[in-house]
Amino acid sequence: MTITIHEKDLRAAQQVWDYLVLNRPVRPCSAAIGLGSHDLGVAATAVGHYHAGLFPLVVFTGGNSPTTKDRFPRGEAVHYQEHAIARGVPADAVLVEPRAVNTGQNITYTRALLDEWGPAVDSVMLICKPYMERRAYATCRKLWPEVAVQCASERTGLEDYLVAIGDQKLVMDMLAGELQRIQEYPRLGFATEQQVPAAVRRAYDHLVRAGFDSRLVKS
Repeated sequence: MTITIHEKDLRAAQQVWDYLVLNRPVRPCSAAIGLGSHDLGVAATAVGHYHAGLFPLVVFTGGNSPTTKDRFPRGEAVHYQEHAIARGVPADAVLVEPRAVNTGQNITYTRALLDEWGPAVDSVMLICKPYMERRAYATCRKLWPEVAVQCASERTGLEDYLVAIGDQKLVMDMLAGELQRIQEYPRLGFATEQQVPAAVRRAYDHLVRAGFDSRLVKS
């Protein structure tokens, strides 16, 4: 279904984006975890932070999803690994976890891989799509509460991100899907509770009513 995107839709998307993007300073940590998605900016951000000396190791995690199987046919984590090595990250500083198909698996499978890797990991940097920062953080706090966690993403605004991805409908569907998960996943045991302001809830309701619903979890 083709949807015409109006200015009020973009305003609602901006409210949701501003809530989901944590936009906090980054600091050195034991390891980074690059969460697989359709966004190659995750790998690019990991490369930049590795070269800045913020961590000695990055794990790219992710298999495929309906939105990535054509873009990354060898799997999200494998394509991220190739991107990082081609840009100067040593091969022995990159691990690949190629099986995860959701954020919970990204965290749990990577934790197991890091346990096998050897050196103790007491802090991690989750590198993800900008609008996934809050849910990634909440998921890690639930599933790996012992580790100190921070989030990082490509520093960009919504307008520029829409241009970079090249599919406004997809991104706005994703924003609605993220906000739904933020609200629903705590009661399912998948993530810690996050306070959602009333204005953000109204923006989410607007996006769903306007038809940006392809990434919603069906009950």
